[in-house]
Amino acid sequence: MRIQRLLFMGLAFALPGNLFPPAAWPQAAPPTAQVRARQLGVPFDGNPGPLDAITDVAGVEVGATTLISGSGPLKVGEGPIRTGVTVVLPRGKSSIDPVYAGWFSLNGNGEMTGTTWVEESGLLAGPVGITNTHSVGTVRDTMISWGLKHGVVGDAWSLPVVAETFDGFLNDINGFHVHPEHVISALDSAHGGPVSEGNVGGGTGMVCYGFKGGTGTASRVISKEFGGYTVGVLVQCNCGRRPQLTIAGVPVGREIPEGAPYAQLAPHPLAPGSQLPGSEAAGDVGSIIIVIATDAPLLPHQLKRLARRATLGLARTGSTSGNGSGDIFIAFSTANPGADKDRGPGGGPNTVQTISTERISPLFTATVEATEEAIVNAMVGAETMTGRDNHTVIALPHDKLQQALKKYNR
Repeated sequence: MRIQRLLFMGLAFALPGNLFPPAAWPQAAPPTAQVRARQLGVPFDGNPGPLDAITDVAGVEVGATTLISGSGPLKVGEGPIRTGVTVVLPRGKSSIDPVYAGWFSLNGNGEMTGTTWVEESGLLAGPVGITNTHSVGTVRDTMISWGLKHGVVGDAWSLPVVAETFDGFLNDINGFHVHPEHVISALDSAHGGPVSEGNVGGGTGMVCYGFKGGTGTASRVISKEFGGYTVGVLVQCNCGRRPQLTIAGVPVGREIPEGAPYAQLAPHPLAPGSQLPGSEAAGDVGSIIIVIATDAPLLPHQLKRLARRATLGLARTGSTSGNGSGDIFIAFSTANPGADKDRGPGGGPNTVQTISTERISPLFTATVEATEEAIVNAMVGAETMTGRDNHTVIALPHDKLQQALKKYNR
């Protein structure tokens, strides 16, 4: 019988097939604490929050389900499986109150559902889901059913926001292994506090700059002079080529050239004559999804400006956002609760707060800094992984990263 391993935000479970309900899944010991980029001496700008995570923004919760099973040659529908789903809940599991939001596509070779309504209404109602390219539909539909059950979406209609990056180099992506129960588990397990990084959730099978990528997070707190607000970022990074990788201004990818996973690839089995996305010869390909949260009282057009600034944080790590890359970002504010509440006839207009356009620049800076660090944290937190057809993607070696930083006096 196939054994499927699921990891939920720091807790591990073993599930024989799908025979047992979640309550029966045996619990294992939590994993050891992960090393983060700051612990390795990477010099980042700005002042992080207590957790240096998106959950430093009060009320934000993150959940994930990680699916890892099988090895050896690809057998579509059977594995190997290296995938999962991550969810970000702006006001936690119990709130039906939407948040103001804005989104931006740097390069649209990817998907983020529900964004036409975000653009039109300026509102995000419910969680943001992130998974692999071919599991967006399952995650979207399950988020609707979960929201109806828990009363956190309206009973008339819902347009969930679900984004994706491609994990087909390591995962049996056409096996559709993300099922409704995995999405529900991610939503039910979502919480504040520390966020697991690297090979977790939707980031399980991702590759970033030719190293193992995945999920990463960081935060910044701006000075009290400008409101003392917090900006938190979570990324699912699957972008870039090895020679591009830059950390703290150091050309780390050129200093560590060995083990680039796409340097020699067999033809893509589903598209003869082509290679899997990520070819070292094909330019900056892959994708990255960036979710930005803040407690600053920003209106939708201001949040769209914030989402754009994630572009600069991504660029600091070396990306040029090539034709094959889906680089899509969304930003939301947890301020102004009840801003969209229908107060009925005669209830009067709603009152909201916002900061002056002249005082928004520190939030732009915070977004750039937190995005850069979140991407590096994703690689530092990831571990070497072997997946379909014995493809192996090495983790960013911590010792060689430190040597490169030292070489450039960083």
